[in-house]
Amino acid sequence: MPNKLFRVLPAVVLFSAVSAFGQAPAVGGCAVLPADNIWNTPVDQLPVAPASSTYITTIGAASTVHADFGSGTYAGGPIGIPFVLVTGSQTKYPATFTYADESDPGPYAVPLNAPIEGGSASTGDRHAIAIDTTNCVLYELYAAYPQAASWKADAGAIYNLLSNALRPATWTSADAAGLPIFPGLLRYDEVLAGEIRHAIRFTVPRTLKAYVWPARHYASSITDPAYPPMGARFRLKASFDISGYSAANQVILKALKKYGMMLADNGSAWFLSGAPDDRWNNDDLHKLGQITGSNFEVVDVSPLMVDANSGQAIQSGVSVLVSPSSASVLENTTRQFTATVNNSTDTSVTWSVNGVVGGNSVTGWIDPTGLYLAPNIVPSPATVTVKATSVATPAAAGTASVTVTAPTPPPVTVAVSPTSATVLINTTKQFTATVQNTSNAAVTWTVNGVIGGNSTVGRISAAGLYTAPGKVPSGGSVTVRAVSVADPTAAGNATVTIKRR
Repeated sequence: MPNKLFRVLPAVVLFSAVSAFGQAPAVGGCAVLPADNIWNTPVDQLPVAPASSTYITTIGAASTVHADFGSGTYAGGPIGIPFVLVTGSQTKYPATFTYADESDPGPYAVPLNAPIEGGSASTGDRHAIAIDTTNCVLYELYAAYPQAASWKADAGAIYNLLSNALRPATWTSADAAGLPIFPGLLRYDEVLAGEIRHAIRFTVPRTLKAYVWPARHYASSITDPAYPPMGARFRLKASFDISGYSAANQVILKALKKYGMMLADNGSAWFLSGAPDDRWNNDDLHKLGQITGSNFEVVDVSPLMVDANSGQAIQSGVSVLVSPSSASVLENTTRQFTATVNNSTDTSVTWSVNGVVGGNSVTGWIDPTGLYLAPNIVPSPATVTVKATSVATPAAAGTASVTVTAPTPPPVTVAVSPTSATVLINTTKQFTATVQNTSNAAVTWTVNGVIGGNSTVGRISAAGLYTAPGKVPSGGSVTVRAVSVADPTAAGNATVTIKRR
């Protein structure tokens, strides 16, 4: 699996060189999470967190920054966390996981010859990442090993890049913090464009047995609060002088001041994550090692949180909350959504489905009042994102996850008539069975669980004619039961009391 097959990022990764407030990063024509996602939200104006100096000391105030990415290879593999862009026609492969209960089952649109972090022979984290640029879906695998026609990995996660949805609380992902990896990678195209518009993924040696929004998972047994939790947000101090650094490094440092970096995994101290690219200047990147932990500070992003289960962050004080935040809607039926715009005199919003204003026939329509009409056929994937964007502040938006479902047939039921009867020994009683919600009305008759009964409890014919035994059975009564042939889990009962006279 030669990695060079996918070292084509300069030709296919598209980033806008235009800087605008609220503009999300992009790749292959897809937004890398909504503009109002916490990954893409500036934190330069937030106050310093009370635990800042404690965390910095614990991680290592004198330890230096390291760019854990670059050009060329190291130990036979790419330097950094590679990724590959695919289209909607990419074959999706099944995957098996060590942590299957916290992994998305897939299948995964990750080519079997996709580049692996550290190279195909790596024994490290072995991340494999693919982005479907047709559907804007991110696929990530951890400890990924390609098989003949599938993937084997420790964990895997699938993200809708148009959605602010987070993974279920306490779930891991391809990253220890339960976060997506790709949105936090430094990419050369961003540096070339002159601006990085998102937080950067980084690691520290030890973390607290805890996580903070937007992280969803911890990977530690340490309970000492001097250690930082997963998801903690750091930033380079505004006072740090970047004038002596190259233009390329200044782009990175400006991002560290404005957007900061998010703690995502246990590893080496102050290691910044990025994607490999032959255009990186490794010698220049090494100069970032002049920066120490003491040049950073911690901020608390919780005041930006709209919903603990969403990555949406309040932008410039204006926020949009969509209610309900999730819903299941049958094909060709409607669901009303409402949008609440906070901290703005203009409460008007624009509604979209999967990024298309008003929606379409594939993902469903939504009118200006927020009334969603599901499509006639369940889309693939079945979950779509309804979004309300503030007209006055386009960077402020709220989302809801909508799962479109097909109608489920009503369950098969069986009713026995009469439901109770008294029958003298050696006499008969006719029972009938009414089967509903299936065209197959056939039933199997039993007495006390014995098909057709026996001489002790009485016998019953295929037509439901019950013949009582020659003497009263133990307990004095039996149960006549009709079981649906179409659905053996559906049955109806009648209680029969046997008497001598």
